Amino acid sequence: MQLERFASFDGTGLAVHTHGEGRPVVLLHGLFSSSQMNWIKWGHATRLAEAGFRAIMLDFRVHGESDAPRDAASYTPGLLVRDVAALAEHFALEPGTFDLVGFSLGARTAVHTVAHGVLEPRRLAVCGMGVEGLAGWARRADFFKRVIDEFDTIRPGDPAYAARTFLKSQGVDRTAARLLLDAMDDFDLAMLANLTMPTAVICGDEDRDNGSAEDLAALLPDARYIEVPGTHMGSVTKPELGSAIAEFLAA
Repeated sequence: MQLERFASFDGTGLAVHTHGEGRPVVLLHGLFSSSQMNWIKWGHATRLAEAGFRAIMLDFRVHGESDAPRDAASYTPGLLVRDVAALAEHFALEPGTFDLVGFSLGARTAVHTVAHGVLEPRRLAVCGMGVEGLAGWARRADFFKRVIDEFDTIRPGDPAYAARTFLKSQGVDRTAARLLLDAMDDFDLAMLANLTMPTAVICGDEDRDNGSAEDLAALLPDARYIEVPGTHMGSVTKPELGSAIAEFLAA
């Protein structure tokens, strides 16, 4: 496992972890998480490396070992897509020569990136994401903004308590995270027609956090729905997630 840093489009320092040799696969983690928590800790990066891939795992700004600027100017619309584009430029990833995988926020970012023609992966895996997580992002974002805004008063039994606990455990800068949430917007489902590459929509059998993953797969031109065990936060801890990703990308 190797770690390096590079400057994104606006000079923000981003951390990227790499593991393995072979065809590159870019992995994008979920909100308040990191490459370490999403891909490394539970063995998914190792499964991909053993399957002959080079896992390239970005820590989004505000997450993991990347910078978390606190000035509003660092949070312009579309910034995560531009960060992913900067990653692709840093590793000289040419269209059709790499795969792209995202979980939750990472899945949402991957969809935006491909739909807007910023990147052209060979294959795409969208994990922990459904229709509502794309087109109804404002409602989902409001939930996370409440976690930040009411952080000190959320108690056990509150629907937001699990997210609050996870946010605290990851040491995320709440001021920067609030700015990041404000910079994200909804997705036009009509643009799903641009996702023409083979796509896997992978989701836990108890995960409804972002709406129906099956419905999302049905809207895509060339997609299959793959079910793995677990809830939204639990599915990422299961070996079946990494195995499903590796098997799909190796096909």
